[in-house]
Amino acid sequence: MAKTLVNLEKISKSYDGHLVLDELDLTIHENEFVTLLGPSGCGKTTTLRILGGFERPDKGRVVFDGMDITNLPANKRNLNTVFQKYALFPHMSVAENIAFGLKIKNKPKSYIDDKIKYALKLVNLDGYEDRRPNSLSGGQQQRIAIARAIVNEPRLLLLDEPLGALDLKLRQDMQYELIRLKNELGITFIYVTHDQEEALTMSDTIVVMNQGYIQQIGTPESIYNEPENAFVADFIGDSNILGGTMIHDRLVEILGARFDCVDEGFGENKPVDVVIRPEDVKLVVPGEGLIEGVVSHLIFKGVHYEMEVQAGGFEWLVQSTHMRPVGTKVSINVEPSNIQIMNKPASEDEEAVPLEV
Repeated sequence: MAKTLVNLEKISKSYDGHLVLDELDLTIHENEFVTLLGPSGCGKTTTLRILGGFERPDKGRVVFDGMDITNLPANKRNLNTVFQKYALFPHMSVAENIAFGLKIKNKPKSYIDDKIKYALKLVNLDGYEDRRPNSLSGGQQQRIAIARAIVNEPRLLLLDEPLGALDLKLRQDMQYELIRLKNELGITFIYVTHDQEEALTMSDTIVVMNQGYIQQIGTPESIYNEPENAFVADFIGDSNILGGTMIHDRLVEILGARFDCVDEGFGENKPVDVVIRPEDVKLVVPGEGLIEGVVSHLIFKGVHYEMEVQAGGFEWLVQSTHMRPVGTKVSINVEPSNIQIMNKPASEDEEAVPLEV
């Protein structure tokens, strides 16, 4: 088990009477890439700012490497933050921007020069020392902001939606760059985003948040394949989310049809939420499936076709490499292992799992 680096203990924060975080608990281990994922206003950036020392919680403690740093100023914490707006100094060269924090710490010139070269090599910008930030592309500016952070040798690097201003291709390239940097540097990364693809691509651990609560913590695979509630299922990837009735173990009724599943322990004749990913919906010829329907919409997505199928009074989203034209009558099947059963939560912000990473 990796060593614990950060403990957020019962963190609560309100702004103007509006509760943003409600007794949030979170444990983060060394050398993890942890992503805080959720919609705008869910509390992820506030969590990051409290950890970075830019905000203080109303209640709770921030423990870093065993030390309570709740009231420690940001500049005294062994961490750095990279923001979406890179906050580079336009009147300074790239080298001067990178060296800024080191000069404040009164590091010797030879040490600073070595660190600048090292950092520029890490972010693949050798030879850019004398350039000004406004002569660089967005991706290059972002790399300089990261270089400025890593020369300070932080144990923890906080990234607040740093790729949000980049175009799609560059954003994808930088995702792989961040993974490489994390692996090479051995620094713990905490990354904030509302982009599910970023979270699934880069993370060791994803923390899904909504309305100030943690909804689920897990690996990208477990979050995607085993969502704990309807909010997580809907937020992570495309999903068909239907109301159902658990008849008994391994049998669920959906839209009047009974499907075999693999879930147990939900009781008998109990209302449940059912999640079926669109790539797991199998379209077969009429009469050979469990629910009859008709294709109502079709889009070509490149790697697959995306279809909407009206069946059982529900609009199913289906992704398949086999195209069915609009108007085609079909029947729906789903493998038992691809049906995910969830308890209906009392509310959307219900905490779903023990909050330990």
